[in-house]
Amino acid sequence: MGVSPGLAAPGTETELWVAARVGDALEAVFGAVAATRADTTALLARVSAAGRPAVSADLAALRPGLHQRLARGELVSGAGFVAAPGLLADVPAWLEWWQCGTEGDVRPLLLDLDPGRTAYSDYTHWDWFAGPRGTGRRAVAGPYVDYLCSDEYSLTLSEPVYAQGEFAGVAAADVHLRHFEAAVLPLLRRLARPAHLVNARGRVAASADPAHLAGSLTRGPDFGALLLGRNPIGAHEGMRLVPCRGIPLVLVLA
Repeated sequence: MGVSPGLAAPGTETELWVAARVGDALEAVFGAVAATRADTTALLARVSAAGRPAVSADLAALRPGLHQRLARGELVSGAGFVAAPGLLADVPAWLEWWQCGTEGDVRPLLLDLDPGRTAYSDYTHWDWFAGPRGTGRRAVAGPYVDYLCSDEYSLTLSEPVYAQGEFAGVAAADVHLRHFEAAVLPLLRRLARPAHLVNARGRVAASADPAHLAGSLTRGPDFGALLLGRNPIGAHEGMRLVPCRGIPLVLVLA
């Protein structure tokens, strides 16, 4: 069933304002992701110009920028580049990933990617990787328990990275759900109707509606298609749907 364009109604301006403020909160995180993407693209171009394949040690050049983004980003708890299989000549897979420690320090993620010893060796099916690879666009994945990095309930924001026109991996950043909720729940509670936020797959990213808990799925329209549309407000089976423009989240009002 499709999504019908919404008509102007009382509260519309507030709904659009809340959606915009949610977008602002995550746009700052996507700014960090974009900076990592730009650094990675430039690095891979330099390696290619040198006439040799990239290796994992080359990605150490990304670390100063990643450390700065982790120090500056209020919501960013982890950041890095995740290589597509086959990109690097010396390893089959690689995460150049750094995260904030419990004491405020910046630490590398030390991950065993040997398929014989870990279930996490193939990360290509995870939404934060598969989404940008398949669509060429930004993704907000989760929330999910991030067993890979922090053991925290988290969101991962990611964008595709290309080298010589080919998909090379994703630039990404993690946001702990508790920090995201602290930023957006006061906004959702300003609305007259119960509201929650969903990603392109309909998974609830944050909620002020007790009927829709964070991490659950909202049944309804194709939220991914809605995010690509031009209507500022849509409707589906009694729900009002307000895309957060530029950010792959939809504000859903009961």
